[in-house]
Amino acid sequence: MTALFPLDAALAGLFASAFIAATLFPASSEALLAALLLQDAHNPWLLWGVATLGNGLGSVVNWMLGAWLIRFADRRWFPVSPQALARAQERFARYGVWSLLFAWVPLIGDPLTVAAGALRVRLWLFCVLVFFGKGARYAIIAGLFHPDVSSGLFGAFWY
Repeated sequence: MTALFPLDAALAGLFASAFIAATLFPASSEALLAALLLQDAHNPWLLWGVATLGNGLGSVVNWMLGAWLIRFADRRWFPVSPQALARAQERFARYGVWSLLFAWVPLIGDPLTVAAGALRVRLWLFCVLVFFGKGARYAIIAGLFHPDVSSGLFGAFWY
């Protein structure tokens, strides 16, 4: 199948979309990933890797916001509301760093990653958990929208 976008434009757009979606800006990268997978014009594992990397690095930006800007949490311009930050900190108190596996979940993921920075979760541990969770989510999307991935990803579960 012919690609609507050349590989470099597709990868750059997917990376940017995934990165922005992981920050505190409202965006979604899943639709773009699904569209690129449905084209079947690019390596699905490369698309998965670019989406995971972009989304993970966007979460690292949130971690840095939490680590370096938490002293401004009471300011109006701070990107996370005091209520959302308090809820995220409560989740951390209840579930610990393992809650970062769910950093991909809409509405709770961004405040969780900011709270992780504010609570000084080690960056290496943060990256392992967040990238794993986000990578698993994108792998499921790849499995749903690309036949080669779905046979390899889900084949072991069905046969």
